[in-house]
Formats: sequence, C-alpha cells, structure tokens
Amino acid sequence: MKRLVGLLAVFSLVLVVFVFAPTQAAGGQRKEERAPAHKGYIPRRGPAPVRNPQPVAPSRNFSDKEGHPNAPHVHPNGEWVGHDSGRDDARYHVDHPWEHGRFTGGFGRGHVWRLAGGGRDRFWFGGFYFSVAAPDYDFCNDWLWDSDQIVIYEDQDHIGWYLAYNVRLGTYVHVTFLGTN
Repeated sequence: MKRLVGLLAVFSLVLVVFVFAPTQAAGGQRKEERAPAHKGYIPRRGPAPVRNPQPVAPSRNFSDKEGHPNAPHVHPNGEWVGHDSGRDDARYHVDHPWEHGRFTGGFGRGHVWRLAGGGRDRFWFGGFYFSVAAPDYDFCNDWLWDSDQIVIYEDQDHIGWYLAYNVRLGTYVHVTFLGTN
C-alpha cells in the first residue's frame, strides 16, 4: 500500500511539473504565451464588405466599451469595430492601387509576423515593406515597431489597402504594400 501511495505521489508531481512547465520550442527557446481576453486574440478572418456605410465623424471615439481602446479594434467575437465607412471613404482612396505589387506573404491567423523595424511611414517584416495610411497614424502610436506581432488581412472595401492587426493590442490600421527587399 505504501508503495502505491508513493507511486501516485511521484506520478502527481511529474504531472504537475509537466502541466505548469513552459512549453519549449525547437532550440530550447520558450514559445510565446497568449495574453488573456482580446490581447493575443487573432481574428479568424478580415472584415466583411460594408453593406450600409456609416458617415465618417471627424473625431470619432472607438472605445465602445469600458477598457476598450480608442482605436479601431477587433472583438473576440470577430466584430471589426471601426471598419464601417465603406468603399466610398475618400480617406482611403488610392489613385494607383497595387503600385508596388501585391503582398504575397499570406493572410489571416495562420500568418503571424513579427515587426522588424521602422515606423508608421515605413515598416517591415520578413522582407516585406509597408506604410500606414495617414488617417490611421494616431491609431498606431503605441505599436512596438521592432517586436510587435501583426497579422495582415485583405481590405475588401478599400482597394489598394490591407489591414494590419496588432496581436498585442487588438487594434488595426490600414496599410499599403511598398514591395520587397
């Protein structure tokens, strides 16, 4: 009986260590852990095309609930807050869409990229270069341009633009592709 109790104690200890130990990636590096709530959430897909465009308010407040950012963001249910101005939004008109080609690195939650440098005017990751749309400059002031993880989505309403979603913050901005190195 003592032997059985001892064996169960050892098994329990091993189980506890296994469950609570950090996951190890190849090379002994620790994998990143997802943050709770919307931080760390990655939307399954980009926003659907807008059917009933909303007028653009000059000083719009995107903080739709307490604790939500005053920037375009995505709820854990997949709702893209702030992506509602539709195709005719002059702020996102591009005379020569896809002037530098199209982004070919992959879209959506299966393609998470780590920013490698730059700023809102020109940033990069994985050899791809982008620029944030001028109307969205204030929405990326707290982005970490050398380390944040982002996901790129196609913007079906604004031709020539993509949406860059910041995994850490749960916010997004319109970006244009500048090409590869």
